[in-house]
Order: sequence, then structure tokens, then C-alpha cells
Amino acid sequence: MQNLLITALIMLSITTCKSEQKDLPTVKELDLTKYAGTWYEIARLPNSFEKDLECVTATYTVLPNGKVEVLNKGYTNADTSKLKSIKGVAWVPDNNYPARLKVRFFWPFSGKYWVIALDKDYNYALVGDPSRKYLWILSKSSTLDDSVYSTLVNIAKENGFDAEKLMMVNQNCHPNK
Repeated sequence: MQNLLITALIMLSITTCKSEQKDLPTVKELDLTKYAGTWYEIARLPNSFEKDLECVTATYTVLPNGKVEVLNKGYTNADTSKLKSIKGVAWVPDNNYPARLKVRFFWPFSGKYWVIALDKDYNYALVGDPSRKYLWILSKSSTLDDSVYSTLVNIAKENGFDAEKLMMVNQNCHPNK
């Protein structure tokens, strides 16, 4: 748990660096109530804070104050009986850009969580950081149609992400096997 916290802290501090790439477009509208729920991580760019994790999920719960509780969970691939989790909070800092959230796991550090693409029924999403160092393909189900996956990968490439490095996330864990 301590390693997960330390790596999340490092990730959040890194995302504050400026990038000279073009602005990263995000979806125009984001209904946090529809977005709430558990999302399965289908693929991600490799990062230190999720190293060796599989069956990763993120559960978003809208709070009475309008912020969003974030609960990330995943199992180590070396021992799927070991669940790692971390809780944070997300918010929309500028209502003119509702899909550009900030997320904080450790005060005072926060990172950018930008929704780049989103299914009209909120079944899948492409989320990244404007630095292009972090990218996730998320789904409300543990699998994603190949054509949808390809479309999201192409959107990522068009927006300057190194999508060739995307790694698929195993979602078939059986804890205590």
C-alpha cells in the first residue's frame, strides 16, 4: 500500500510539468452522475504506480459537494490474492471544461484526468493527461469490442500519445486461487 501511495504521489507531481505539444482536446460534456460507477482498465500506457497490477478498476462516486470519490483497486500479478487500493478525490476546476478533471490522492499534489473520448451511453472512455505520459482505455464492462478498442487507439495516436506502448490489462483475476 505504501508503494502504491508513493508512486501515485510521484505520478501526480510529474503531471504538473509543461508540454510543448498542442492542446489535448476533451469531450465537450461530461455528466458525472452518468460517469459514476466502476470502470475496468482495458489498457494503459505503462506507469510506475500501476506496475505489476492487473484486474485494475476505478470506482467513481459523486459526493454531495459535487466532487467525486475515486477508489482505484488492482491485484498484483505475482499474487492475485493481494489487493492494492488507493482512495482519492476528483473535481472539475473549470466548469467551461467539464471533462478536464483534477484528481488528488495526496494533498497538496493533484494530477490531470482528461476525458478525451466517451461513448454516448458512457460505456467506454479514453482518458489521458496533456503531457501524453498517461493514458487509459476504460470500459464499464471487463471486455471491450476490438473495433471500439481500435478506434480509441487511433484517437490516442491522432492526439500525440505513443499508443504503440499501450499494454492490455488482464481482467481475469481469480483472487485466492
